[in-house]
Amino acid sequence: MRVFFTGGSGKAGKWAIRHLMAQGHTVVNADKVPSGLDCSELLIDLTDAGQVIGAMSQFTDFHELDAGTGVPTYDAVVHFAAVPRVMIGTDGECFRINTQTTYNVIEAAVKLGIPKVIFASSETTYAVCFADGELKPDYVPIDEKHPTVPHDSYAMSKVCNEVTARSFQARTGTDIYGLRINNVIEPDEYAELFPAFMADPSLRRRNIFAYIDARDLGHMVDCCLKADGLGYEVFNVSNNDLSVGITSAEVIDRFYQGVEVRREMRPDETFYANDKAKDLVGFAPKHSWRDVLG
Repeated sequence: MRVFFTGGSGKAGKWAIRHLMAQGHTVVNADKVPSGLDCSELLIDLTDAGQVIGAMSQFTDFHELDAGTGVPTYDAVVHFAAVPRVMIGTDGECFRINTQTTYNVIEAAVKLGIPKVIFASSETTYAVCFADGELKPDYVPIDEKHPTVPHDSYAMSKVCNEVTARSFQARTGTDIYGLRINNVIEPDEYAELFPAFMADPSLRRRNIFAYIDARDLGHMVDCCLKADGLGYEVFNVSNNDLSVGITSAEVIDRFYQGVEVRREMRPDETFYANDKAKDLVGFAPKHSWRDVLG
């Protein structure tokens, strides 16, 4: 497939693009800064609607001119570009940039007749991550039916983006899939970060004791590219296991007292349920911190 990818210069985007290219997809990265990856790139401001639709409808590299058949079209858009969290700039700018870019990207895609859009939502939509103080989920494990009523501008922008995406899908019939991505971990971060998580599991409370390996995130994007006809869907994206060394029962006892436990959980099972992604698009994460740290 030919894929227009936004935000490919960021942490998650680079891994996703590498994986998609390894699967044989042609990827064009649209970002404000170069990625350093071996793919075509357009440096644009995604808050400018004209630049977005222009980038999606123009040549991107010299080799595309050789066929003499006009500008090639895209099979899908993957939108990862965003202010990645609160407390980088102001809250208002975080919300403005994230909602404006998402609107512009989806609007351009549907107007150009691109049949599929995959966009990055977030674990923060469930409100736990950036809450003031400790906020417990309504129930565990958290699935996609859990309420999304966040308190911070970043998570608000992601919830707004989901509503925007659903509205565009309802009007156009385009397949639009949102990925509620958990904390992205690169392979070299296991040895760097996880020993502290083993020593103090509370460090993972705001991430719902979950994570997603950057390589498995790329796999999830590819799964969504290959899945057709789902309309509008959102998916939790996480690895299968906890990001701490204690068991799920111990996590419940120490951190989720009084929280409804909706089903029996395996000792190492994630509290960020990924069953829907497995069932609907064939997501099959295969990496774990345990492979590195034992």
